[in-house]
Amino acid sequence: MSRPHVPPPAQLVISVLSSGLIRMWPEIERELQARWGKLDYASEPFPFTQTSYYNQELGTPIMRRIVAFEALVSQEQLPDIKLRTNALEDKWRDVTGRRGVNLDPGLLCLERFILGTGKNFTHRIYLGQGIFADLTLIFQKGGWQTLPWTFPDYAGEYIQTLLTKIRTGYKKKLHQEPGGDKL
Repeated sequence: MSRPHVPPPAQLVISVLSSGLIRMWPEIERELQARWGKLDYASEPFPFTQTSYYNQELGTPIMRRIVAFEALVSQEQLPDIKLRTNALEDKWRDVTGRRGVNLDPGLLCLERFILGTGKNFTHRIYLGQGIFADLTLIFQKGGWQTLPWTFPDYAGEYIQTLLTKIRTGYKKKLHQEPGGDKL
């Protein structure tokens, strides 16, 4: 019989997309850190070219930055985090209502990477508050494994390499947590 228990905290990871990323980054970084604490990882900006889905709303060329935070978060916080990132996106809308930035929060655990989304789909699990969990990647046999629905950018080697770096730091943090020596 399984016994309910609270899972270890997760590493909060946010993907930041914007055609004005370089210009907006100081303000974005300030806002993110005001809400979730100090960043302990921020990738260099890199082009987002896997899809044109965001081009009309965000403009082009779109750049991306992947960030992670020093403090770990409870896994049950994903709906609240997604709602807060949505509020930040609303803050940076232009006068026509177009978003200036897209913020996609996710939780990285030793076994998986999950994105929070407001969009339902067959493989997404409802968490509450209008937010679903998208199981994006699983970590097995020393590496990230994609799933049939994994977004092309997350299926690529570059983002998986960044997530592996973040996972290495996360693993060290877990061992510093109370009871972390049992992981």
